[in-house]
Parts: sequence; structure tokens; C-alpha cells
Amino acid sequence: MRKQNAVLSMVILALFLFHAIVGAFQLTGLIPGGMRIMKIAAWVLAVLIAVHFVIGSKLTADTLKAQKKAGTAYLKENRLFWTRRVSGFAIMIFIVFHILIFLGSNDGAYRLNLFEGAQLISQILLVISAAVHVVTNIKPLMIALGAKSYRVFLTDVLFVLSVLLLFMGFAFVVYYLRWNVF
Repeated sequence: MRKQNAVLSMVILALFLFHAIVGAFQLTGLIPGGMRIMKIAAWVLAVLIAVHFVIGSKLTADTLKAQKKAGTAYLKENRLFWTRRVSGFAIMIFIVFHILIFLGSNDGAYRLNLFEGAQLISQILLVISAAVHVVTNIKPLMIALGAKSYRVFLTDVLFVLSVLLLFMGFAFVVYYLRWNVF
């Protein structure tokens, strides 16, 4: 089940990056349009994330049962395990906010909801949660996929993800300024 979840994670990551990059370009005003493909990708992504959540919950329950059977939780030693779970749960919460903020369409014309300080903070927290979740899970993901030598690749992936996540956060700030200042 871990291998299937790893493959699913890669598909989610690819779709997330596509959605986020295209969305960031739209929020900054650099690329207008493209809403149909974004909407399709977003809903496919939402379904895949729900499946990932179910599998992750099952694997977490299995781990907790094993810890209970062993008689100790090793909470301090399993800090990274819990960081992964908490960041994943935070993503689920902030995705709901993301959908509520950016969902809106009347008669084929796309309309956005209010985007002020609270919405900006929720979207920055979504980016931070995604960054923490990806960074803490990239090594086990590579191991689950059978990567033998992943140190250099891991560094490259983390660099690219850092740049993309910074761009996404920047796009939310630009959009906030466009909504509230200009």
C-alpha cells in the first residue's frame, strides 16, 4: 500500500505544481485565461488528495496500533512522523479555504470572492504547510519508489520546490495587492 501511495503522491505533486504554477501566473496577471484546464486539474487533484488522505489515515492507524501493541509511543523520537501527519492535516484545512476563496462562476464569467488579509494569510499557510509536507516526505517517497542514490537528486528537488513555493507565495501577495491596493 505504501508503494501505491508513493506513486499517488508523485501524481499529486505533479498536478499540484501544474495547478500552482499556472495559478500563480494568473494571480500575478502574467497569463490571463486558462480557467477550464485549471478547474479540471483542481478537481482531479482534490479527488486524488482525498484518496491520499484515506490511505495515509489507514497507514497512520496501522502505525498507532503497532505502537500500542509495543506499549510505547516514542513521541519524541517520532517527531518527524507527527510533523508529516500534522502538515498533511493542515493542508486539508487550507485546501478548503483555498476552494472557498477561488471558487466562483456565474453564467460562464469567472468571479472571485473577497481576497483580503485573512484570505492572504490562509493561502500563505497553505503554501507553508505544503512545503513542510513535501520536504518531510520527499526522502521516504524516494525510498518507497526504490531510489538507490537520492542525495543529489533530493537536493535538486528541494531547490526547485523551494523556488516554486516562493513564487506561489509571492503570487498570493501580488494578488492581494492587486485586489486591495490597485
